[in-house]
Amino acid sequence: MPLIAAATGAVPSRRPVWFMRQAGRSLPEYRAIRADRGMLESCFDADLVAEITMQPVRRHDTDAAILFSDIVVPLKAAGVDLDIVPGTGPVIASPVRTAADVAALDRLEPDQVGAVNAAIGRLLTELPSTVALIGFAGAPFTLASYLIEGGPSRTYENTKRMMLGDPELWHTLMGHLTDVTIAFLRAQIDAGVDAVQLFDSWAGTLSEASYEAFVAPHATRVMAEIEGYGVPRIHFGVGTGELLAAMTRVGTDVIGVDWRIPLDVAAERVGRDVAIQGNLDPTALLAGRDVVRRELTRIIDEGERAVAAGTPGHIVNLGHGVLPNTEADAITHAVELIHSL
Repeated sequence: MPLIAAATGAVPSRRPVWFMRQAGRSLPEYRAIRADRGMLESCFDADLVAEITMQPVRRHDTDAAILFSDIVVPLKAAGVDLDIVPGTGPVIASPVRTAADVAALDRLEPDQVGAVNAAIGRLLTELPSTVALIGFAGAPFTLASYLIEGGPSRTYENTKRMMLGDPELWHTLMGHLTDVTIAFLRAQIDAGVDAVQLFDSWAGTLSEASYEAFVAPHATRVMAEIEGYGVPRIHFGVGTGELLAAMTRVGTDVIGVDWRIPLDVAAERVGRDVAIQGNLDPTALLAGRDVVRRELTRIIDEGERAVAAGTPGHIVNLGHGVLPNTEADAITHAVELIHSL
């Protein structure tokens, strides 16, 4: 598998590429199959999860399939009253802001995500042997931010208020969410995924000092608990250029890089012990083929310089997820270009 080779320091048979949110609204076949199905309903339907996960592999020839799911799926499975509202994102019915709220949260048991595990079983029989299946989970901080804010936020004021003003309650909540994240990742690994990605999507809102004090200990426990399984671990966040070294120190095999920092600079910041993943700006896919070629040529050059300097490998990806209004043909062309350059 080219992706696993690049993640583990081997020489891939071709330059590996996959895109975050590659299974989603950019695909007409996805929009058709989801026309009358809610997001969370879809995430708990094994057949639908398997089919949606396969769609970009069939259309684009990517080197990995990422399991169709959402980072709040384990929270929903564990009993949190939430919904994914179109155009908004996850919305929590009763935000978690007090000690009583935290104490009322339930554990995640493997059988509560049985549909996810069943989908993985189906995918393992259908995916080509060269295509890696990536499982994923939201990191404890990002899950906490949704629970505390009640939904997406620009300022994370309630999250930071608890984190800075009531550290004991914060760490209790983060400890619980760490248990949930570990349970969800273990279930996926036990079911057979080839790699996992930990999305700390909103960690970029933090200073390095806050990340080290309030987030890193919990992310470290997540990574330590799954290390023994031997599958590559990818760690990614948005706007985390100043946190890349700290996010690498928690324990990862691949560090995801967004578009704000050159790949070779990122590789130098994190040292030469981990592979790098990234980092095309998703908006480049909207700007035409000449722009895509120019940007991908630059990114691949940066990745090759990093590998030449000792970085174990480079996995091409976006610096965040595919934008919903991206033309499917633009993604296919980008993948073809990456494999040919």
